[in-house]
Amino acid sequence: MNGRRVAALLRRQFDLMRGSPARVLPLFAWVAVDMVLWGYIARYMEAIARATHPLLPALLGAVLLWDFFTRVMQGVTMPFFEDVWSRNFVNLFGSPLGLGEYAAGLVAAAVVTSAIGLAVMLLLATSLFGLSFAPLGLRLGAFLLVLFGFGVALGLFGCALVLRYGPAAEWLIWPIPAILSPFVGVFYPLATLPAWMRAIGWCLPPSHVFEGLRALLAGADMPLATLALAVGLTVAHLLLAGWALKRVFAHARRTGLLARYSAEGVGDRKSVV
Repeated sequence: MNGRRVAALLRRQFDLMRGSPARVLPLFAWVAVDMVLWGYIARYMEAIARATHPLLPALLGAVLLWDFFTRVMQGVTMPFFEDVWSRNFVNLFGSPLGLGEYAAGLVAAAVVTSAIGLAVMLLLATSLFGLSFAPLGLRLGAFLLVLFGFGVALGLFGCALVLRYGPAAEWLIWPIPAILSPFVGVFYPLATLPAWMRAIGWCLPPSHVFEGLRALLAGADMPLATLALAVGLTVAHLLLAGWALKRVFAHARRTGLLARYSAEGVGDRKSVV
């Protein structure tokens, strides 16, 4: 692993963002819209329902964590798609750059972009609604780490999927967070789900994060076993995603698929635009 190559990939991503406001705006715009929209919805619902425990922190906390997870996943996949669209993917791997270094560069970019989105959401939650998640302390950090790891895992898996099946598979990647959200109980306890959905949910790390968040906000304690299970599942997903990406990349390089699908990707992208 060469740190200078990873840093160069990160610098390249920043240069792309600096020269394109269209790439920078989504870092702020969508998370701001979500926090403001759901914040006022939660305030209205709380006033009507007079919930036994505060609805606003529970709902906005869920929005914050889920948006953070989504930004992490997109932070991994977007630089990869940029390389596909610009036909730069083949050029990169014609250099001494290794797959591990490339993946580390994607993760480094996701760290920065997701941190920016998180800062915006925390600022809005505090300034508009007077909320502070500081009482959660280190447990909030643990929640974020689990969601970050799972977001990276899904991002790497998405890269492997597009690498294997071509740019058309890109459209399978964008809806992944929306597809998963009913199973992980972002806004409601898993107990409200039917048994088959609940079984799927327990296999996904975010389920345990949101169950823990609701328990803490309701004044209960979060069992360490629940957090340990979430961490274990995250590690398992990361290992599986890394294995899939490595295997698909080796296949693409061996069969020449790498060059063919990059060229097709540009054509597909132009036709969409």
